[in-house]
Amino acid sequence: MAIGVSVPPGGNWKNVPHHIPSKRLESIRASYAAGSGSRSTYYGRLHPDFPAYTINTYFNRPGNGCHLHYDFEGGQHRVLSEREAARLQSFPDSFVFHGNHGSIQKQIGNAVPPLLAYQIAGQLPHTGAYVDLFSGAGGFALGFKWAGWTPIVANDIDPSFLKTYASNIHSNTIVGDIRDKSVFKRLVEAVKDSRKADEPLFVLGGPPCQGFSTAGNRRTQDDERNHLFNEYRAFVSAVKPDGFVFENVPGLLNMEGGAVFQHIHRRLVTPGRSLTKWLLRSEEYGIPQRRTRLILLSTPKRWGTLESPGKGTELLKRDDIPLSLPNAISVKEALSDLPALSQGQDGSGLGYCSEPLTNYQRLMRGLISPADYLALLRQQELVEND
Repeated sequence: MAIGVSVPPGGNWKNVPHHIPSKRLESIRASYAAGSGSRSTYYGRLHPDFPAYTINTYFNRPGNGCHLHYDFEGGQHRVLSEREAARLQSFPDSFVFHGNHGSIQKQIGNAVPPLLAYQIAGQLPHTGAYVDLFSGAGGFALGFKWAGWTPIVANDIDPSFLKTYASNIHSNTIVGDIRDKSVFKRLVEAVKDSRKADEPLFVLGGPPCQGFSTAGNRRTQDDERNHLFNEYRAFVSAVKPDGFVFENVPGLLNMEGGAVFQHIHRRLVTPGRSLTKWLLRSEEYGIPQRRTRLILLSTPKRWGTLESPGKGTELLKRDDIPLSLPNAISVKEALSDLPALSQGQDGSGLGYCSEPLTNYQRLMRGLISPADYLALLRQQELVEND
């Protein structure tokens, strides 16, 4: 990969010589020259000493983000493998993905990091059962399962996503569009059949809201993502859970100057429930990735005010003086025990090139639990502040 050889750790498209032919690069340079901006992450190489940028669904394309492997000196002039990207999302090595490469890349890139979901679940005063809507591969569900919650049923429109979910989380899945009345009915019935009176029930998931609008014009009303939010709200109304965890992109806060978020917030408020907003940055929770998620947490008012999870790490820029928390987990700390690969090789069937070198690698191998991993982070914090 001629482009990859040109980009050092932490570098990007600006490091690629002009003599290397690329229509994509020509477009990026033209946009930059015109002053219309161009992301610094395009054709980016991960820096070994810092967390990754957001793992998106196109991590197999160097021109769509910072996806080149960090090991420049070792000759890894390639994009991340699926196994590596899943690790940066905090999926353990034992997690098995199903589907073609495009499907697996979507499953990984769209997921809520399981370790972040685990820490969200840890803020709830009780464990219980959960329904997972728009489940994807099950990142949200895995975190809650780690925390002692019991899955009841999951729904997604993609069969491959639910095959992955069934292999790793729970076999009771319903494939189909939640806007389909028969699918909606089956989901409601599955909850009624499995719900226990003596334990809390929560709904997990977040419908895509990028198409949502308060404007009321025909285009936005017809956008399917608008209707998905309506069905999510209708499902919550139908099953009357004790609470829900609504997850979405932080950009939702700024859509239409904040009007969309306020509209959604009002429609999710229910009597006897508190609705709390959290903005969580994955790199501050022991995850080797810069990924921010918006969380709306609905809980019974009798549970009181729930604080967001306590931070375990912090992202320090190159010239910063360390403050109170350990540095965010770096890409090298997450991946350095995995073997070198050629371009296009996944490596899932390969072993390791070393013993685990960090606690994050031990977590990924299943040698320590999420609780142990976070406890070790807190111990590190105490040592550094002693």
